[in-house]
Amino acid sequence: MEAGMIFALAMLISIAIAPVYGKYYSQTVTPSSKVEKVTRLHFFLHDILSGENPSAVIVARANLTKKGDSVLPFGSLVAIDDPLRVGPDPTSEIIGNAQGLYLSASQDASKFTIVLYADLAFTSGKFNGSSFSIFSRNPVLEADREVAVVGGRGKFRMARGYAKIKSSHFNATTGDAILDYKVTLYHY
Repeated sequence: MEAGMIFALAMLISIAIAPVYGKYYSQTVTPSSKVEKVTRLHFFLHDILSGENPSAVIVARANLTKKGDSVLPFGSLVAIDDPLRVGPDPTSEIIGNAQGLYLSASQDASKFTIVLYADLAFTSGKFNGSSFSIFSRNPVLEADREVAVVGGRGKFRMARGYAKIKSSHFNATTGDAILDYKVTLYHY
């Protein structure tokens, strides 16, 4: 057989087989009768930009001609691996960590706001191996603020809810902060 004939035959066979493997699959499942749970959590997130072993680092900064006095000027992107602790003391027990990013999103330094994406995971206790995700605007200078919980995994699967945040400690020179989180989660 000629090479062109073999190729044509191979194409014909693959076209004939493709519909068998290309069928769309769908299945509708009735939700189980599980009852929605409400979990309330209280912990402290330690976001440390200074020192030899920071838990937050600036990974990008906008090339601005006008530099502000802020530690995190508009357009700064920060990667975090912040410890979650039972208290505001830096030596209090670690119960998890928050990993993600935040972006300095306000041009007006007097209204310093970040957009936060973070997965807050627990590494001890009854929620060990579970986490919930935040994706929200966070007006940092407001005394009381609220961010949205948009998902979860483990014991917090299908989570939604909110976190109320207060600054327990904030150093404007270094950008270091200890944040008091009170979280309400709705999950199954």
